[in-house]
Amino acid sequence: MVDLKKIPFLLNDEQVAWVESTRENLSAKEKIGQLFVVMGGDYSDETLKKMVEEGRIGGILFRPVKTAEEIRADYAHLDEVAKIPLLKAANLEEGGSGGMSDGTLYGWPMLTAATDDAEEAKRFGLVCGEEGRSIGINITYSPVCDLDINFRNPITNVRTFGSDAERVKKMTRAYMEAVQETGMAACAKHFPGDGVDFRDQHLHPSYNTLKANEWYESYGAVYQNLINNGLMSVMVGHIGQPYVAMEACPGMSFEEAMMPATLSETLLKKVLRERLGFNGLITTDATIMAGFTQVMPRRQGLPRAIMSGCDMLVFNTDFEEDYRILCDAYEAGELTEERLDEAVTRILALKARVCTEELPEVKVPGAAWHRETADKAITLVKNTQPDKLPMNPDRYPRIKLITIGKDEILDGSVRQIVEETLVKNGFEIEPYDWHEDDLHASSNLPQDRLTLYVANHEQWSNQVTIRPSWCPKHALDAPRHVTEEVSIFVSLANPYHLQDVPRIKTYINAYTATRTTIELVIEKLMGKSEFKGTSPVDAFCGLPDTNL
Repeated sequence: MVDLKKIPFLLNDEQVAWVESTRENLSAKEKIGQLFVVMGGDYSDETLKKMVEEGRIGGILFRPVKTAEEIRADYAHLDEVAKIPLLKAANLEEGGSGGMSDGTLYGWPMLTAATDDAEEAKRFGLVCGEEGRSIGINITYSPVCDLDINFRNPITNVRTFGSDAERVKKMTRAYMEAVQETGMAACAKHFPGDGVDFRDQHLHPSYNTLKANEWYESYGAVYQNLINNGLMSVMVGHIGQPYVAMEACPGMSFEEAMMPATLSETLLKKVLRERLGFNGLITTDATIMAGFTQVMPRRQGLPRAIMSGCDMLVFNTDFEEDYRILCDAYEAGELTEERLDEAVTRILALKARVCTEELPEVKVPGAAWHRETADKAITLVKNTQPDKLPMNPDRYPRIKLITIGKDEILDGSVRQIVEETLVKNGFEIEPYDWHEDDLHASSNLPQDRLTLYVANHEQWSNQVTIRPSWCPKHALDAPRHVTEEVSIFVSLANPYHLQDVPRIKTYINAYTATRTTIELVIEKLMGKSEFKGTSPVDAFCGLPDTNL
């Protein structure tokens, strides 16, 4: 059975006794209920309360569409009827904003990574932990431990701490330790690691196809570092790792080796448990994702995920159906009592560590720290026209502003914030509307005008690319005259836009779209502060013309 006194649980005798007595007093159906983490917003308040009261769920996640006060109240109502404390989860990948609508948007992990300073990652983790704990959250599905190796990957991108394993090791450890210092469990994801291929596991299974030795030196080293330092939980992705699986089980068929980790006993037991020595809680990524549902029928996949080594199942297509599937599997012997007890033991052990009624106050200055981190992170990736900077109203009284991508952000409108900031600094804005533009001679280009491109193409689930779509009218909004006018391109999110504007002469990555990052970028372009960031990825995308 599980040694609960060893890392990461480190339970005392009283806590161990609670885990064992609680498990022994549960019925088989109540044990099965502990395996489920549901999406709170999918159910009415009454239904959700009944599910908790009946002991049919072990954890819950609310999307951050409510305020801290509202979510705190929702949790309190559930706590009143819960026989066993709930794991209360959130995706605190970019700050307290992942748990509540009024939380701090600290920045995507790549923002912090661009500082190359582990202390910044620690502050990032403290903000996530303290803000989350203040509303009752006790486990965060972070840090993201993926390596952004393939710049074409549409899902990893700025969610990661970059492509360099050593930087990712440093940053994820600092973040994890800070989060867990606040009394919250960190759940590292997405084992065995996303970012190698160019696909999104929300849409189909994806694959980490590094050779086994390459994987152990990179992704494996990141997880090993976290495990050795007390990581409490791992989220497993619908991601295969055939070469690691075949090394662990010689003679395995390639088809079996391609099985997503959520369904792979080899990757979970032989690699994660035995070789890496992980003793904590293993949870699936969302089982509603096509990367899970496409592999086998759900009635087979759910019990197989538990039997393969997953302790908890995240989200449901139909809860009643999923619950019935596991109950039937238990009755049929497809889900064994031994494996069910092992999973429940780890669930209860984690609850013994992190479930508390105490809701501490937030003491960290999230917004101020975000500004300091962003100041150290914003990166001047390319500048082959150094004589054109700094920009100021004397040199460029007019600025033609072209914004592309998503305009709405947490702070309001990208375009509006950029315009307000430029006007405040003395510039005259020349609004751009491609509908009113037409082909024109280069001799008509004003020499006292600067063209500023601001792109906000965010990483998001369920998309196959995060690249610009220029206007259909001759792509008139694209930087066509880079040799004849001063053009600057700022990417607020995706760090790989040089592939789309390879001949642009000045290119900046800001990694996160907030009012703060926008204001800081403009300050730096005006020479009021220095560019300090170092790119955590190859922003040139390995392409020869992006350096020209």
